[in-house]
Amino acid sequence: MGRLDIGDVAGYYLHAAELKAEKTITLSDYIAQANREAIHADQPFGCAVVKRRMKGVEDGYVVRDVRTDVRLLNRLRDMEDALRAAAPTAYALIDHQHREAA
Repeated sequence: MGRLDIGDVAGYYLHAAELKAEKTITLSDYIAQANREAIHADQPFGCAVVKRRMKGVEDGYVVRDVRTDVRLLNRLRDMEDALRAAAPTAYALIDHQHREAA
């Protein structure tokens, strides 16, 4: 979409995702592009999904800059605190499910 590109894939929750599968990896360029596209896509976060050579997509990396990661973790903390306060039983169930999945 040119200078108003909104990322390479829709549906990556809360993110504009820039997908990359290149021989030479340049994370700083990918993150700068993802952050610009997050603004254009009206998403709070940008990330790069980087495929490893000779590996499947599931073995790739999701990369953000530290500033974006801190904002994401702060949001997660705030939302968990709000859910814990509003619905402690639901919070405990969801927390248990995610801990078991790890």
